[in-house]
Amino acid sequence: MRKLLRVGVIGCGWFAQAVHLPILRRLPGAELTALAEPDPSRRQEAGRRVPAAVVYADYRDLLKMRDLDAVIVSVPTALHAEVAIAAMQLGKHVYLEKPIATGLDEAEKIMKAWKEAEVVGMVGFNYRFNALYQAARMQLQARRIGPLVGVRSVFSAPTRSMSVWKQTRSNGGGVMLDLASHHIDLVRFLFQQDVRTVCADIESRSTEHDTATLHLRLADGLRVQSYFSLCAVDEDRFEIYGQAGKLTVDRYRSLDVEVADAGGTPSRLRRVTRRLRSLSSVPYLFKKLQSPWHEPSYRVALSRFVSAVRGGEKASPDLWDGYRSLEVICAAEESAQAGRSISLVPR
Repeated sequence: MRKLLRVGVIGCGWFAQAVHLPILRRLPGAELTALAEPDPSRRQEAGRRVPAAVVYADYRDLLKMRDLDAVIVSVPTALHAEVAIAAMQLGKHVYLEKPIATGLDEAEKIMKAWKEAEVVGMVGFNYRFNALYQAARMQLQARRIGPLVGVRSVFSAPTRSMSVWKQTRSNGGGVMLDLASHHIDLVRFLFQQDVRTVCADIESRSTEHDTATLHLRLADGLRVQSYFSLCAVDEDRFEIYGQAGKLTVDRYRSLDVEVADAGGTPSRLRRVTRRLRSLSSVPYLFKKLQSPWHEPSYRVALSRFVSAVRGGEKASPDLWDGYRSLEVICAAEESAQAGRSISLVPR
């Protein structure tokens, strides 16, 4: 592998232009070499943002570049399988935005191609790299709040204009693929176990499948209740209840993990400790303010991908993590349609 990893971006819509392009242009160890985008206006704008990159209308032409090492796949979800498989078959390492596919049939084809190609395959569950979730996992591993009792999570956004493809489930839209996929992955990340049963209710208010309620049971019996919506308010929050207290992660509003004891009344020592912890959060605040949409994890995730391809560390979350998240989503949709709980087979 050469000193700089030569990276291409396939799909230069608003997300790639807001996140991938500005980060990759300045990411140590990487050189943003090529872009592919079929829409002429977006292609022109992407080329303006990265003048040194070769710009293609067809991603297949980009993949033919012999000196290209890796690609970031940021196309509409219904095209994820087609593009990712083509890239891996040509020996390119792949960072695939979540969800990995619209359904398990396509996801299984991706997994097969990944296994055969023996390349790095990473999925864009960037919130794993958010400092708040990293800290929460450490607190849970230390049993800070004692044996766990239950979990509640909310991930919602207000009604906004969206691309046509995002308005229908068959094209890769809906709150389950958009928002719930992140929290399902975070449940596996935080509690280090898989989902065993799913019970769900899914509604269509403004667009198809834009509101959902999930009840999950994990391998050890822990229950997780989640609410997801694309027509509510901006909120992204986990509340984790233990016998000795409560742990809260509020990605939008907190600078640190909030821990309360079972009594709920902070002592004077606890108040002093909280002030000191807020001072220690200044570096995180600085990174947050400098990051796209105030989310530092985007840069960390792409940096980990570059490091994994260059042999510096294991790629995680990988495509298998993407498959497991999609497996829960498909089970939830089956549950909502059948009106009963769906069990998942341990792997």
